[in-house]
Amino acid sequence: MDIDRISEGLEHIIDKHPPLDRIAYGLMFGEGPVWDHRKKQLYWVDIIGNTIWKWKPGIGQEVVLRPSGHADGMTLDPQGRLVVAGWCSRTVWRMEKDGSIVTLASHYGDKKLNTPNDIVVRSDASIYWTDMTGGLIIPGMVAEDVQQYLEVEGVFRLSPDGKQVTLVIGNCAAPNGLAFSPDESELFLNDSRLGTIRVFPVNADGSVGPGRLFHQLTGAEEGVADGMKIDTAGNVYCTGPGGIHVINPEGKLLGRLKMPGHCTNIAWGDDDWRSLYVTTCDSVYRTRVKIPGVATW
Repeated sequence: MDIDRISEGLEHIIDKHPPLDRIAYGLMFGEGPVWDHRKKQLYWVDIIGNTIWKWKPGIGQEVVLRPSGHADGMTLDPQGRLVVAGWCSRTVWRMEKDGSIVTLASHYGDKKLNTPNDIVVRSDASIYWTDMTGGLIIPGMVAEDVQQYLEVEGVFRLSPDGKQVTLVIGNCAAPNGLAFSPDESELFLNDSRLGTIRVFPVNADGSVGPGRLFHQLTGAEEGVADGMKIDTAGNVYCTGPGGIHVINPEGKLLGRLKMPGHCTNIAWGDDDWRSLYVTTCDSVYRTRVKIPGVATW
């Protein structure tokens, strides 16, 4: 893999010549990767292909759900169940162990959600997701109902008891990637339209305080702020122009992992959480890093 080394420090995070393996291809719009450490397999979605896939080393890929409602971001809850940002279904939903689907959120107040994009679960079992309007306008991944009911695009939270949806962050242009800091004291949010990453202090009740600019993505190549993950040392990995931007905890760009194709999202995985799985529009790749990522439930 070609690496654009910009600042000192990247050598402590990734080797000079890390491996790059393509584990799946032929997708129309790959997204939403998440590693299931219980079953030792990777899940991801093909949004336009309307499918949730899984892949297991030595076995290969297999369809989990088709049609998927053009699902987008995915994560796992503490019980190991898939929790999904339902892009075109305009819901947040969960897949039970028997394969049945349970809708967790569909409205904010009395108004239908826009199109949930990325999603994370906090240790108290509350669920946060970004809600943008992309699924109302992007060809090939448009909801059946394209009416926009909410005036705001932002970050929402479902309470641990599943009874209350609250708006956590509202002043966004195109909210996309979400990630908690390793100790969950901060919530990182990127914006595809503005190319920014902001960080917000997380309060005990799950709300957040005033945000600040953490990093401004730069570059003229293909790619936008989309998927985002954090390692156990607090380094931020974010898709952007040219590939994956690696940013230290102080917000300084260390370098870019220059992936083939348009990167859409990333996930930590394998037993040591040092494999970085990357979805692009047409493929899924795997590389290796030196510092483990923050584990998924």
